[in-house]
Amino acid sequence: MHQHERHTFIVDLARRTSRVDVSDLAETLDVTPETIRRDLTVLERHGLVRRVHGGAIAIERFGFEPTIESRSRHHQGEKQRIAEAAARLVPEHGAILLDAGTTTAAVAELLPHGRELTVVTNSVTVAGVLARRTDIDLHLLGGRVRPRTLAAVGPWAVDALSGVHIDVAFIGTNGISIARGLTTPEESEALTKRAMIAATARVVVVSDHSKIGTNHFHRFCDLGAVDTIVTDTGLDEETAADLASHGPEVLLA
Repeated sequence: MHQHERHTFIVDLARRTSRVDVSDLAETLDVTPETIRRDLTVLERHGLVRRVHGGAIAIERFGFEPTIESRSRHHQGEKQRIAEAAARLVPEHGAILLDAGTTTAAVAELLPHGRELTVVTNSVTVAGVLARRTDIDLHLLGGRVRPRTLAAVGPWAVDALSGVHIDVAFIGTNGISIARGLTTPEESEALTKRAMIAATARVVVVSDHSKIGTNHFHRFCDLGAVDTIVTDTGLDEETAADLASHGPEVLLA
């Protein structure tokens, strides 16, 4: 197993369980404990785990968020496939919303040309991708820009969303679970995402499989309010079926 594959395995396991242990990981991955300790040091530097005695805990367990830079380095292939599948759900015309996030930014890169689209976003990154597109009517939501996510959030964004109608919203999330729905660590992000969903006729959640089964402090949406979840084939079929039984269509890219 290559280093990148080990790192992905370790982070996924840490997110699914309460913690990962150096000795158990060394045995499972057939490497030395020193190799695992180096892996955990790298993952902690990237903001994905927090080292504890004898192992590590996923950063989400502490209520923190990895930066957009660190998130962009993980699950790149999965996010690209998710974006390609999500782009096929973009209507021929009308208004769409792209939430902030690395996967929604990938969707922005793939928006079809030549359609009559209005795009609303709170993402500085997405705005940068689309600002020069002459075939798109781009609207950037105002508000406080969070450096960690490059998202405009708060009352300005919420107020603007209260006066618009969105046909399809592509929403990112930090966590998805059957028990709690969609969750995020930060309150202003949750309030803004709720306003996005309230303004939207169809909600499409784009999320790699590592977010599924994870809960964060602020819930912003129940599964029943989601029309489609686009995720990757790293999600097992049983969990996909459980999610679908609670309302949303689940697409595995």
